[in-house]
Amino acid sequence: MSETTVTIESAAAEASSCCGSCGTGAASAPAAESTLTSVFQVKGMTCGHCVTSVTAELKKLDGVEEVAVDLASGKVTVGSTQQLADSDVAAAIDEAGYDLVGRVEV
Repeated sequence: MSETTVTIESAAAEASSCCGSCGTGAASAPAAESTLTSVFQVKGMTCGHCVTSVTAELKKLDGVEEVAVDLASGKVTVGSTQQLADSDVAAAIDEAGYDLVGRVEV
């Protein structure tokens, strides 16, 4: 049994010493999570306070990394690590005091 342990430890030590530049080593960096972008139309926002409220509520949703609000158009762009359910987005927008009109196709 100790031979197996030594072999596993040796293999792990060898893999960690490789720089990975040739593509054969295990030291290459893990793939970064891709960001999904969703755009929503929100009704009722008129000022900076509106932007702050909507942003804060949306950032509470799991996976949301960034929120950008275009006050003039009422469009809210959300970057997330996972697909967002429209019902969750609607609840967050409602909690902020505004109305979700719907998802905008990009």
